[in-house]
Amino acid sequence: MKIGGVVGKWAAGAVALATAWTTVDAQRPAEDAAVRIQVDAGMSEGPLRPVWSYFGYDEPNYTYAENGKKLLGELRGLSAAPVYVRVHNLLTSGDGSSSLKWGSTNAYTEDADGRPIYDWKIVDRIFDTFHEKGITPLVEVGFMPEALSVHPQPYRHNFPRGDIFTGWAYPPKDYAKWEELVYQFAKHLRERYGDKDLRNWLWEVWNEPDIDYWKGSREEFFELYDYAAKGILRAVPDAKVGGPDTTGAAGAKAAEFLRAFLEHCARGTNGASGERGAPLSFISFHPKGSPVWKGDHVQMRLERELQSVEKGFEVIASFPEWRRTPVILGEWDPEGCAACSAKNKPENAYRNGNLYAVYTAEALKDTLTLGEATGVNLAGVVTWSFEFEGQAYFEGFRELATNGIDKPVLNAFRMYGMLNGERVKLTSDAAAETEAVLHPADAKIEGVDGLAARGARDVEVIVWNYREEEIARPARTVKIEVSGLPVALKRLRWERFSVDEERSNSFTAWKKMGSPQTPNEKEYALLEKAGQLEKVSGPESTTVKGGRCELTIQLPNEGMSLLRLSW
Repeated sequence: MKIGGVVGKWAAGAVALATAWTTVDAQRPAEDAAVRIQVDAGMSEGPLRPVWSYFGYDEPNYTYAENGKKLLGELRGLSAAPVYVRVHNLLTSGDGSSSLKWGSTNAYTEDADGRPIYDWKIVDRIFDTFHEKGITPLVEVGFMPEALSVHPQPYRHNFPRGDIFTGWAYPPKDYAKWEELVYQFAKHLRERYGDKDLRNWLWEVWNEPDIDYWKGSREEFFELYDYAAKGILRAVPDAKVGGPDTTGAAGAKAAEFLRAFLEHCARGTNGASGERGAPLSFISFHPKGSPVWKGDHVQMRLERELQSVEKGFEVIASFPEWRRTPVILGEWDPEGCAACSAKNKPENAYRNGNLYAVYTAEALKDTLTLGEATGVNLAGVVTWSFEFEGQAYFEGFRELATNGIDKPVLNAFRMYGMLNGERVKLTSDAAAETEAVLHPADAKIEGVDGLAARGARDVEVIVWNYREEEIARPARTVKIEVSGLPVALKRLRWERFSVDEERSNSFTAWKKMGSPQTPNEKEYALLEKAGQLEKVSGPESTTVKGGRCELTIQLPNEGMSLLRLSW
């Protein structure tokens, strides 16, 4: 049986993630020994917070393409939790046509006398689609319209040829006009969608101003932020405004930029008002990894992404006034270029298959661990992955679907959506060492691990077998003991869903077809089915004694499974 959208229930008003993940300190089992995972369904670690229900992409005009609309609907169907989407180029000048790393709305032009002309037709197509599909916008305010840029030409780039950081990346020639544009933009959205819809929206200013996405100085970016925040809050007084969406904080320059921005918001002189400090409802930065090609396979190097997470959290935690401010990892990915294909960068081939799904599971658990250890208030992790129009099937872009066919990574998110209620304690004797996660430097982070949750009459357990290098290895035997069940319970039902090389894997199905670039109707339908989450067993019945039961599964290399127990 295949399921495409699974609805899970989430505790409303969840406030903070609970205590750190734990691993068993005993000797890790040999590769051929059974892994033991223990789940204590009676030990709550706090309400689940669906931090993974955030997605984003460069090309806003893909939003209303047919495959874009299809994918947004699938994302909304992951669970009952709000799904946030962040896109670049909402204020970029152009005719609305798309290409890699490009999009435009032509929201702002000027007449011959320099008077503003606002045009919201393309903006409305984007946000109407979000509204229709039940998506909550994480509104990224950017980039600079051609008519406002201090260096307007050249403007449109042609990635991958030439420089992409053109006229849209420069400061405004008039900050008052910039503020008025942002005000009119936010005011229009409020009038079109209403206060009820906007209550949960998030607003953030620009993208990666510590690198060439911003061609001005640091001080000019602070001024840009101050004027944008003023414009947003004039239009939507209770808006949640945040930033700075810098690159990962592992590098000294990025960390220093983040620190200086937080200092500006706390005690700096506001460029728009002259007062002390600036509004900051959430803090964002972008941790990225750095896979390498080993000649015939990829090595993922998860520790590179975790180093950025660790350093960014440390910077935030060093500010008492911002320590409990919600944190959103605005682009949280294995590497940095979603629009770079595996054809030119073979290390990106992981994106098509199950390794991307299992990496995401391990990275999520480790990011939660780092958040809990530093005490920051992690609210969301944005997977910068969507779909690309007009590209070859399984070209190796970082995407959730290719030509309307779901990739295995999307099934990892479907598993997350099936988690229910409160997180409960899970330990594994084959998990990555806790110290390696808390201090990721150059340690190899891999193993068999999981996360678990409990609802009113059910327990869900996700387990994965993650290895850093994409090399064939045998499956692991995993014994999962679940305790803390109702003492009077005698039997329960359980079923299993899996993502691995053979299951919930459209890429494998496509290769078995002969890798067609123009699949016929029958082939396309088979690929659509292969892209959904597969139930591989159940429902079956098992015995419960003294509030305990044990299940044994075979977990393939680079595979993950969700076990759902109910009574």
